[in-house]
Amino acid sequence: MSKRILAIYALVALAAAGLDQWIKRLVVANMELYERIDVMPMLSLYHTRNTGIAFSFLSGLDDTVMVILTGAVMLFIVWLAAKAEPHQHLARTGFALIVGGALGNIIDRSTLGYVVDYILFHTQTWSFAVFNLADAFISVGAALVVLQELLDWRRRPAGRNPPDGA
Repeated sequence: MSKRILAIYALVALAAAGLDQWIKRLVVANMELYERIDVMPMLSLYHTRNTGIAFSFLSGLDDTVMVILTGAVMLFIVWLAAKAEPHQHLARTGFALIVGGALGNIIDRSTLGYVVDYILFHTQTWSFAVFNLADAFISVGAALVVLQELLDWRRRPAGRNPPDGA
């Protein structure tokens, strides 16, 4: 991967992390902890803290362990991105979003000891887990990687195996 292309994906990751951090700072500065602001009938801002990872999974782990675990996953994602084929722009963008989202959350975890969450989808009788923009970037990034794989699979001639190492 050329330095120019690498710089573009690095900028995507840094922009994602920066936007995530900016919104989290706005939430912390302007909302009390556990305050809820209804934005639409099924969408609210809800300021909370997450000591685990996605959906509070692993919330009992030590902060240092969580930072190391997240860092290791980020390195693995960067390695996968480096192995992506030159035509796999969706996958590379997805990897950049995943890294940017993970970076946004690891900044919180290493400086605050928790991750600031604030997006709540809900009805009167049901609610989804509270999450943040970094989590959304990670989810969209993963969907782009899967989409790239599906598109490549569909374009591959019948009976032809993927290249070695793929």
